[in-house]
Amino acid sequence: MAEEDVYTKDGTVDYRGNRANKKETGTWRACPFILGNECCERLAYYGMSTNLVTYFNTKLNQSGPTASKNNANWGGTCYITPLIGAFVADAYLGRYLTILCFSIVYVIGMTLLTLSASVPGIKPSCDDQGNCHATQAQSAVCFVALYLIALGTGGIKPCVSSFGADQFDDADEAEKEHKSSFFNWFYLSINIGALIAASVLVWVQTNVSWGWGFGIPAVAMAIAVVSFFSGTRLYRNQKPGGSPLTRMCQVIVASIRKSDVQVPNDKSGLYEIEEDSESAIEGSRKLDHTNGLRFLDKAAVLGDSDNVKDPVNPWRLCTVTQVEELKAIIRLLPIWATGIIFSTVYSQMGSYFILQGDTMNNRVGNIKLHISPATLSVFDTISVIFWVPVYDRIIVPVARKFTGRKNGITQLQRMGIGLFISIFAMVYSVILESMRLKMVRRHNYYDREQVPMSLYLQIPPYFIIGCAEVFTFIGQLEFFYEQAPDAMRSTCSALQLLTVSFGSYLSSLLITIVTKVTTRNGGPGWLPDKLNYGHLDYFFLLLTVLSVLNFVAFLQVSKLYSYKNSVGTLH
Repeated sequence: MAEEDVYTKDGTVDYRGNRANKKETGTWRACPFILGNECCERLAYYGMSTNLVTYFNTKLNQSGPTASKNNANWGGTCYITPLIGAFVADAYLGRYLTILCFSIVYVIGMTLLTLSASVPGIKPSCDDQGNCHATQAQSAVCFVALYLIALGTGGIKPCVSSFGADQFDDADEAEKEHKSSFFNWFYLSINIGALIAASVLVWVQTNVSWGWGFGIPAVAMAIAVVSFFSGTRLYRNQKPGGSPLTRMCQVIVASIRKSDVQVPNDKSGLYEIEEDSESAIEGSRKLDHTNGLRFLDKAAVLGDSDNVKDPVNPWRLCTVTQVEELKAIIRLLPIWATGIIFSTVYSQMGSYFILQGDTMNNRVGNIKLHISPATLSVFDTISVIFWVPVYDRIIVPVARKFTGRKNGITQLQRMGIGLFISIFAMVYSVILESMRLKMVRRHNYYDREQVPMSLYLQIPPYFIIGCAEVFTFIGQLEFFYEQAPDAMRSTCSALQLLTVSFGSYLSSLLITIVTKVTTRNGGPGWLPDKLNYGHLDYFFLLLTVLSVLNFVAFLQVSKLYSYKNSVGTLH
């Protein structure tokens, strides 16, 4: 199969290397296949993961804190493996082939997970009262499947959104304007899949069987693969630019080697290739020189021994664009770090929101139907589905009239609004849990599995977090794609996803620390197995305080951020 080719300003090259008219490929005509893939893949992922903490708790017989930590660790891994997929895509295979390879791993993992929950001998054994026990081997099969899924989903996750954005040409103003809308609709497709998962599939897992509950997501993943590859002839593809890690190391090494060299005030004294607007990096535009982080500029200083007419040793002399790539990544890091606390708040929907819901009345009216607390995540999804078109069709046009910006507000402003909104989700959760515990103490409900407080009181924080996602997560998607150097877009998309991973790991770490500190004197602590004896409200209050501090930090680092400046267009 031929290597991927980069599309040009005047036309495009399809995946097979044949020149094609630009009007025949890319833009919205290619997006339905990408959005369909994302919708089905997210249906598969959330259909399997939304209620996973309950599977750990009830089928693998894990305690509440253990189940929450295992769920958080696995969820974190799903968002750290994108670094692998991003590196492979940017350095060697390109986004198209990377999605192909990791999709296969994904389907294998989903199939194995289905077997682990349905095949006698592999699935956990349960007695007549519904008490289940899993052997070490059975648990091992389950976790092997889950971490294969983590590798598969991580491999394709940073590539799909970037691949979709690649279908819009930055050199074409009309296409560039549509790119911002693409990120909104991309996130909407994620949540349509999540909506089906959180409603239908959680019900199947709770009321039918876990075998069917995991089997349907496996089928959905197979459909996702078919949807993506059905659009092959319409896609625009970019060449991989070589290892971004190697290029960044070259800049650092060259800078250290020239540590005693003076950086000239005039950028003409720095090395850059002469040819038009494309850099020495495959498929990447040149980046204009910036004045910050001047030590790294030493890597591009032309010395007396540097002969640019001969092949240049990049471990001794780097181009301005290569130096600016590293600068761009360093500048992104403070903004990136402020997304971690937001992701920690977001991860509560898959852990302590569910465990809190287990202690509340989950009956539907006066009928005998009971709903799983995990089903409430559907309101997060409904919120996103509501706010995406509101943002795209109402907020942006209104904001545009006041700011004059095509996108209404900047990406950083959008992210900041989401961080601010998320604080109110945790404030509400603190108040709700305080009310629940007061009822427990007042009526001595300590040993009751459920208190007479409606589960539906949990809906508001789900809806608030959904609104915050539309601002913060979509803002991050667009921000990290736009501010990434051309040959590092998958890498920067993975960097954005890494905040979700670190958020999950931070949640797990906080649970560990809080449990250890609050049980030091032999008491039940804040987070015991039976939450009626604990203080989950204090844990939520801790997250509220961290969210406020994080928002203040974001305001400071966003003021200092300088946007990248690409020179020319891709050729």
